[in-house]
Amino acid sequence: MWFRTVAGLALAGLAFVGISGFGTASAQETPRRGGEMIFAVGGEPDTTDCHAATNFAVIHHLAPHYSTLVRFNATKYPEIEGDLATSWTVSPDGKTYSFKIAQPVRFHDGSPLTAADVKASFERIRNPTGGARSARRDHFADVAAIDAPSADTVVFRLNNPNPAFMTYLAAPFNCIYSAAKLAQDPVYPEKETMGSGPFVFGERVRGSHWTGKRFDGYFRAGQPYLDGFRAVTMSGAAMLNAIQGGQVMAEFRGISPAEKARVAGPRVAFQEESWLSGLILSFNIEQKPFDDVRVRRALNLALDRWGSVEALARVSQVSAVGSLLRPGYAYAPTAAELATYPGMGRDMARNRAEARRLLQEAGVPNLRFEIISMSLPPFPTVAVWAIDQWRQIGVTVEQRQAERATYFSARTSGQFQVMLDFTTEFADEPNFQLRRFISIDRVPGFNVSRHLDRRLDEIFDAQERETDFAKRKALVRDFQIHTFDLAYTVPLFWFTRIVPLASNVRGWHITPSHLLGQDLGGVWLAAN
Repeated sequence: MWFRTVAGLALAGLAFVGISGFGTASAQETPRRGGEMIFAVGGEPDTTDCHAATNFAVIHHLAPHYSTLVRFNATKYPEIEGDLATSWTVSPDGKTYSFKIAQPVRFHDGSPLTAADVKASFERIRNPTGGARSARRDHFADVAAIDAPSADTVVFRLNNPNPAFMTYLAAPFNCIYSAAKLAQDPVYPEKETMGSGPFVFGERVRGSHWTGKRFDGYFRAGQPYLDGFRAVTMSGAAMLNAIQGGQVMAEFRGISPAEKARVAGPRVAFQEESWLSGLILSFNIEQKPFDDVRVRRALNLALDRWGSVEALARVSQVSAVGSLLRPGYAYAPTAAELATYPGMGRDMARNRAEARRLLQEAGVPNLRFEIISMSLPPFPTVAVWAIDQWRQIGVTVEQRQAERATYFSARTSGQFQVMLDFTTEFADEPNFQLRRFISIDRVPGFNVSRHLDRRLDEIFDAQERETDFAKRKALVRDFQIHTFDLAYTVPLFWFTRIVPLASNVRGWHITPSHLLGQDLGGVWLAAN
């Protein structure tokens, strides 16, 4: 992802955003104050500290309570706009970022928010101390210093230019905390939800709900419009019934086409967009025979993605064949280009003949193995599809469906042969989406295939620093071609995000990420 005025580049080829019903405001409508937004979240937050968080359940609960320095503009994704920042400049060498901070801004306890709080929050992310945890410490490895020369100015000084730096800053997890409270207790966010966002924390009842109420001292004039919000812990059939019956007004992560058909009706509107989430296959190269590249190549060649995607799209969130980057993103290959990548060709008779030959050559013509998948849809459906594809080259596979905790334990420990894996991020950016595929000794716990490949490391490091779009795109292409050729991890399909909204919900706009646009400050409810 690139901020246009910084990098001078636009994101080309964005997917069409579909809107049905009346879930977005028309130019003639005036925001209406009042009401409570009730939405479902399919999980409890595993932390109340944004800086330590990694999943949507945390953001969907916490984002309404906090401000960030900058954020993605949900109506103009991938543009970045200020949240606390009113303006910023970047030095010609790309190594100094200076931000002006809105004033006055107050935290929910009435204390003023200044540049010192922004500095303290990002210092905590890049160098957590006193028991604090940071899930994005590596995002700020290039930062040499953060200064707050005045109450309304914060300056980031980098050792090296980084084309992704504005994207790093715009992560929705970069909540701004009170410097004074952090000085008293570095882990206070784990104990107290207190920010400067549009809503003050109300209550949390585990397994039931989480509430927030309007912050009358919010710095954005007129916002929030809602009196409050209620996040209800709910998923599956109960969630669908609640949406259909009007007890719940939204589920912001996304539902499947079959679920959309089930809840469709006059009370429900939908917004749809290509999703920054997809399925990939990871082969554990520490397990035989998957240490043999011939076996991995054969299993990749056997998969008819192009001929299967339409059928899978009718029964799941699967929507497109793609690479390791979201289809339509500026750095992603087109469908025609992707078909020339190793193992991604469309001639399935030729592909499968070569797959059988490779298995014979590797000494495993009657290969048997287990694939582990998550029990959540669409994992089981796609696993069944892959098993049938491999059957056609004489390979027998058994699926093991695992609950979330078991699945993630196997994923990080390497206790699997082949995994139906996934990719998801808060924004399009090669530094995020490709990092997990570099050598395992550089990203322990993230490289699921557990390979060591210095050539991949070299290409990744080069693209991470390259500020010229064409040169960086060529490096990103080389990285993916090398990965596909050695078949450590291979892509399967990308998803469509379908968000159901009560037909009177206004001011919420879908993006490709289910982690963006969730502060609810601009959301309002039209009269029924």
